[in-house]
Amino acid sequence: MTMGNPGGRRKPPTIHDVAREAGVSRGTVSRVLNGGHYVSPAAQEAVNAAIRRTGYVVNRHARSLITGRSDSIGFLLTEPQERFFEDPNFNVLLRGCTQALAAHDIPLLLMLAGTQDERRRITRYITAGHVDGVLLVSSHSGDPVAEELREAGVPLVACGKPIGLGAKVSYVAADDRDGARDMVRHLLSQGRRRIGVVTGPLDTPGGVERLAGYREVLAEAGIEFDDKLVVPGDYSRASGDAGAERLLAQTPDMDAVFVASDLMAQGVLTALQRAGRRVPEDVAVGGFDDSPAATAVSPELTTIRQPWDRISNEMVRMLLAQIGGEDPAAVILPTELVKREST
Repeated sequence: MTMGNPGGRRKPPTIHDVAREAGVSRGTVSRVLNGGHYVSPAAQEAVNAAIRRTGYVVNRHARSLITGRSDSIGFLLTEPQERFFEDPNFNVLLRGCTQALAAHDIPLLLMLAGTQDERRRITRYITAGHVDGVLLVSSHSGDPVAEELREAGVPLVACGKPIGLGAKVSYVAADDRDGARDMVRHLLSQGRRRIGVVTGPLDTPGGVERLAGYREVLAEAGIEFDDKLVVPGDYSRASGDAGAERLLAQTPDMDAVFVASDLMAQGVLTALQRAGRRVPEDVAVGGFDDSPAATAVSPELTTIRQPWDRISNEMVRMLLAQIGGEDPAAVILPTELVKREST
């Protein structure tokens, strides 16, 4: 009597099974699994077909012992946890990066570090080699994470240009300044002249660049800059609400608001409606991002579209290239004005 596999469990396929199925050596299979170097196209296709037929899954732990790599990437958000769940931009970017890495069979680890202690712990974890590289999101000036990771030799790509690091760190960014210019020109074309602005955080590249674009277009139009028309925000809905209240108190003749994010613009709309101001008849509102927040309100927001798919794909491409030995690089992508009912 022949004994079966205890419990009837099928033994998982091994690299030897893949080699036998493909009709190649174990070494050829290993080379395919580690990047396909020195493997003919025919052999690579045979191995990939054998992997599909056998259902072979790479033992990442075993491979990491050989290659010295973790075969995983960190998605590091240096913001409080509640911001991750409130701001739809982070989720869109995370999903895009996850999908781009899935094409390379590389998992993405979400890391939230909103406090100084959390940033220290996460930095220790990363520099201990638990991930091969980092996609860094929302880096404020004075935040030491980017510089510490760079000095530790960790491959790194930031979303947005890290303030103060210049060409030392790879980054992918939308053209924030040009997008802001397009929005303010659009508001001016609608006959608006008292245009307020709720800025993003002015210790972030997006906050600085979008305010700069606003000021440049006012100067082009010969409109004197009025600091009473400028209030700070932090990209949260609550800061948009508070910012609009402050603008209405300081400049009751305001006829338009450029808001540096769609989420803040939701708060602006709430405050304007509470004050009895009609949108867009009394006050036009323009946002930034073209996130899901832009179409979740009434009236729907005119906004500046950031190319989130391209941003996430470029961040992943550049990080994998850097892990492969390439030097840091930068990519700035164009934005697009999207006209809806709020202007």
